[in-house]
Order: sequence, then C-alpha cells, then structure tokens
Amino acid sequence: MGALDGLLVVAIEQAVAAPLCTQRLADAGARVIKIERAGGETARNYDAAVHGTSAYFAWLNRGKESAVLDLKTNDDQALLRRMLARADVLVQNLAPGAMDRMGLGADVITAQFPHLISVSIVGYAQDTPYAQMKAYDMLVQAESGLCAVTGTDETPSKIGVSAADIATGTNAHAAVLEALISKGITGKGASIEISMFDGIADWMTVPLLHFEHQNTVTGRFGLSHASIYPYAPFNCCDGTVIIAVQTPREWKDLCEKVLNRPDLAIRDAFATNPDRVKNREELNAEIRPIFADWTVQQAIDRLAAAGIAWGQYREVADLSEHPALRRTQVTLPSGPTIAIPRPAARETASHTLPELGEHTAKIRAEF
Repeated sequence: MGALDGLLVVAIEQAVAAPLCTQRLADAGARVIKIERAGGETARNYDAAVHGTSAYFAWLNRGKESAVLDLKTNDDQALLRRMLARADVLVQNLAPGAMDRMGLGADVITAQFPHLISVSIVGYAQDTPYAQMKAYDMLVQAESGLCAVTGTDETPSKIGVSAADIATGTNAHAAVLEALISKGITGKGASIEISMFDGIADWMTVPLLHFEHQNTVTGRFGLSHASIYPYAPFNCCDGTVIIAVQTPREWKDLCEKVLNRPDLAIRDAFATNPDRVKNREELNAEIRPIFADWTVQQAIDRLAAAGIAWGQYREVADLSEHPALRRTQVTLPSGPTIAIPRPAARETASHTLPELGEHTAKIRAEF
C-alpha cells in the first residue's frame, strides 16, 4: 500500500521533467496513465542502451500505463476530457499553447474540472518575455548562469546530468503534494505552473547574492568549492582524497590533528573561511606537499580519526559497485529485469515498464 493509492494521474508527458514528477507519484501508489503519440514519447527514442530500451525511459516510467491517443482529433480530445472528469491530477509538459489549442487552457480546466490539480511544466514563466522560448535542459543551464559557475577556470560546463529537468520534476512533485494537502482542506483543485528556469534560478541564489551585494563574480573551481576552503581534492602518492572543512573547529582540527601544522590555524591569512578562500593558493602551497607524501588510505585514516569529512572521486564504473548504492528492480517491455538506483525514501520493489500503447484498448473501454 502506498500513500497515494487510489489517486488517478493523467500524464501528457515526454522527456524527463514531467515523467520524473509522475514517477514519484507512481512510486507512492498513484495510478499514472501516460498518454503518448503514435511513435511514442521523446524519451523512448533517445537511445537503446538497456536491452533495446532507452535508459531515460527505463529510469522514469516504471509502473505506469501507456495509452496511444491522437489529441489532435475530436474523439480523443473528448476521451481526454472524460478522463480528466475522473482524474485527481493532470501533469503535462506540451509546448506552450498546445493545451489552449485543444480548448483545455488553464482557465477552461479550472472552470470545467474544479476538483483537478493541473500542473503545466514550462521552460520559462508564461508572464515573462521568454514565455515562448524552447527550453531544453542544457539551454536552461546556460541561460540561468549555472554553466558559468561550473567547470574549470578556462572552460564553463553544464552539469553532467539533466539538472534543470530533475529540479523541475522534483519541484512539480512537491507542488502536487502541497496541492493535495490543500484540496483535502478546501475540496478545491489547483492550476499550477512550474518553470524550469525558475528552478535553476533558485539554485543560483548564492552566486547571485554574492554578485548583487558584494559585486563578486563566483568563479569556476572544478572539484573545489567556490566559497568554502579547504573543500577540495588533494593528491596523495597513489590517488586523490577530497576533504571538506566548514567550521572553525574543523579547520583547527585539520591543522593540529591531521596536518601536524598548528601554526596554520593561527596564521592571519588563514584565520577565517573568507581569508582561506582569498588566499587559497598560498594555503595550497602549505597543504598539498603534506598530502603528497601520504597514501590515500593514510590520509583517510588521519582525517577519520580527526572527524574531518572526506570522500573519494569515483567513476561511473565505481558507482556500479558502490557499497552505499541501493537498487530497485524494473522489468523491461522486452522481458529482462534490470536493477536501477532506488529513489530516496522508497523501499525496494519490482516494477514493470509499459510497452507503447499497451493499455490503450483498456483505457478506451474504461473511459
């Protein structure tokens, strides 16, 4: 039994952001009916990496039902309206204006389906000049300034996973849950707009505040933290360890218990975190030779004994065998069962991906 058992979600969705939102709802027990076009939604065709199934689709569509509808026809638009009359939640990320062209704009949905929680995922808020801009993950990362604070000093980079889409999907999921709580109190549905750009602009608050209030442009420091130091990788004789020092006590313990350099803790140039950030190269010249004489294990032993947070840089191949990685099972339409990372706050379970249009006839009959 899930917290959302009995909830009916209609999903006119594609790619990552909306499917991530509805996947979280499905994981909690909601019935999610995924409406797809005849060729299948975009993510079905991104790749064929997982026994012929797209890795993106395998990630975000377990436990859903798939119905192929042509929402440009009057008959299937009428079917959609019958579904919405019984649904609790609608999540859609069609291009701006597409729902209006079907006669299902936000005002119409609110008037005809006052019980419905309707979520529209867009690239940019519809009351801004960017309302009609096409918005894909990397474009939003670039427009928001996220790429400007990611990478090395020489090369700005995007984050290596779909950060804007993931932020949007999790924001939409939270908004649905809040609306369900509100509906339980008032009995009324809600019309909600979730902007990809808003989600990443929110993530960019700290660099923005540094710029607007101190005229400081956040730099790019690779694996090092831009505004906390030492919070960075240090090379040992056989590998690299990453340390994180965030408090005055941790800085003192690092100097005295790990580095055997209590003099560093009282040097004016390193007295506070802003001092250490400003003088990071001078500090590196003191610290890096010490780590270079140790093996990674020797460094870890000293850091752990002093209570200093540490980690190791790992490749994707290392994640596959990581001792902290927990899995959930997904059965593909082609038959094989695979193991994918288990979402936070979920117990292990077994799920099935829908074949394209697998439930179309059933849903036509039901509605």
